[in-house]
Amino acid sequence: MTGVTQLYSALLQIPGMDSPDLTLSQQMEQVWIDTGFMKWPLSLCLILGIIVIIWKFIDLQGKSSKTKKILREVDELLNENRLREALDATRDSNAPAAKILYAGLERHDEGTDRVMKAIENQGLIELSRLEKGLVILSTLMNVAPLLGFLGTVIGMIIAFQSIEAAGEVEATLVAGGIKVALLTTAAGLVIAIPVSIAHNYFVSRIDSLVIDMEESAQKMIDTLHNMSSAA
Repeated sequence: MTGVTQLYSALLQIPGMDSPDLTLSQQMEQVWIDTGFMKWPLSLCLILGIIVIIWKFIDLQGKSSKTKKILREVDELLNENRLREALDATRDSNAPAAKILYAGLERHDEGTDRVMKAIENQGLIELSRLEKGLVILSTLMNVAPLLGFLGTVIGMIIAFQSIEAAGEVEATLVAGGIKVALLTTAAGLVIAIPVSIAHNYFVSRIDSLVIDMEESAQKMIDTLHNMSSAA
């Protein structure tokens, strides 16, 4: 909201919009009032975005930590040919990688093709779970600016209605409409930009996790193949 406050301060320089010096809290309160009824849907987008970002950050942090731990543990067990212990470790863990490896390990005696198919199927399920919540952020990225632009159109309509009613053009007549127009656009962008950054950050984190799981799964397949060949 800092960008919106700065924009509002610039608007105060327009003739007819002079205002006494205000504190930051007073400026924020004035911005809230001047944004008009569009403040409600924009506030809903902001609150929803903050909730999803915090939840997703905590969720990915936990899954990333668990994934690295189980991958390291399973790699060590398989290198020592301790297949049964690796199976138990993946079964007892709720990390996404553990479920993928367990799906392959429990079919280790059915051939490499069955193992690979099981890993692929479980991998798709875990990927969809990792991406949970990203649709909300993607939607907010598109909806917030559109709501801001809608407020812009409404603000300009208000400005032209004021001109039509007065029959002449004066800054004081259109100032209210211009405020609504610019503040809603700025608010929509202020919401969409950090949501977009967070969305891309989460996508990169998920991609990194997927790569780690794919590498570990491939190592597991190679190890199982070597074990079956040696038997």
